Amino acid sequence: MSNSNFDPSACSGLSRRNFMRIAAATSALASIPVLTEAHMAFAQRPKFAASNRGIHIDANENPLGPSQAARDAIAAMIPKGGRYLMDAQFEINDTFAKIEGLDPNSVCAYAGSSEPLHYTVLAYTSKDKPLVVADPGYEAPMYAAKAVGAPVIKVPLKDPKGAASHDVKAMLAASATPGVIYICNPNNPTGTVTSPADIDYVVQNAPKGTIVLIDEAYIHLSDAPSSLHYVKEGKDVIVLRTFSKLYGMAGIRMGYAIGRPDLIDKLVPLGGQNSLAITALAAAKASLLDADLVPTRKKIIGDIRTENLAWLKSEGWEATPSQTNCFMLDVKRPGGEVLAAMAKKDIYIGRIWPAWPTHVRITVGTKDEMAAFRKAFKEVMSSSTAGLVPEPLHERIRETPFSYLS
Repeated sequence: MSNSNFDPSACSGLSRRNFMRIAAATSALASIPVLTEAHMAFAQRPKFAASNRGIHIDANENPLGPSQAARDAIAAMIPKGGRYLMDAQFEINDTFAKIEGLDPNSVCAYAGSSEPLHYTVLAYTSKDKPLVVADPGYEAPMYAAKAVGAPVIKVPLKDPKGAASHDVKAMLAASATPGVIYICNPNNPTGTVTSPADIDYVVQNAPKGTIVLIDEAYIHLSDAPSSLHYVKEGKDVIVLRTFSKLYGMAGIRMGYAIGRPDLIDKLVPLGGQNSLAITALAAAKASLLDADLVPTRKKIIGDIRTENLAWLKSEGWEATPSQTNCFMLDVKRPGGEVLAAMAKKDIYIGRIWPAWPTHVRITVGTKDEMAAFRKAFKEVMSSSTAGLVPEPLHERIRETPFSYLS
């Protein structure tokens, strides 16, 4: 018997908005590859360095891996791997939204935060609407802008010998019609924090229609307050979150874009709406519900970072005042030389940013990994660093199948 009031989406737990987001996911731009931290690290890694060789503190990974609760959730989900379980994808949105006090329609899960980062740039920049970024800063959004012919305006960090924060006034002054102003807070690669007052200044003063894209990949490792309240206030802000850093799920791939529903809807036709791995969904939910995970991991990583920054200072080296799992270290010579010399000792660090050519980025590893780093670094810096110097980042990336970058 027919029922004109029947809504098929009600039977599966899909909201109408979620159903339409998936149904609309088609675009020529969806074929553009998404570059991640893994691609960037691999591109500047010496060619002979396999991922399973030596000590890798070059990709901002968390060597602790997923929490025990996440591992148990993955194991429990494996027998169900023959099912799609689409409801689980929307359940993870609802779980995050409930924890953060958000409208579930403002939350969209992705396989990591790199996808929505790219899609935001693709959706909101153009040849007339530049991308404004900090320098040095995370490079991925710049490649997305290049794909659509959008100008990229790099603005040097403020007080590079001190706080190394985003120069928000200079970023606002850089263009009269920016499409996206990208703020990674805490910043990758420096690990430094931009103050709530400065972020508020950008949000309140950005031109109408400009998206302030706030990447909070490293927020859990720092004392910086989140910017999610701008989403609740309906601002032109999209916030990115990932499970790749503190949660230790870089290889499992889970993340979020959070913004006003109408802003998020514009990302959907660009891609990334395939069914997510149910093991990743299970691990993410278990991680979110583990109340002790964030403070425990923050302390572990913070203690190791503090120990190594103090050691470097005692040895006469300068590093950025990081609050995350990475920092920039001034080696007072071309960074590529030090990267290559460390690689010869099977310690892989990196990478190099053109704006700071004598700096290398160091990821905070385990205590044992960092002890090995200190030993090798002292040996390298007390001797000649002549040796194989890796090609510049853009040269190595051209060896990968991303033809639109060339």
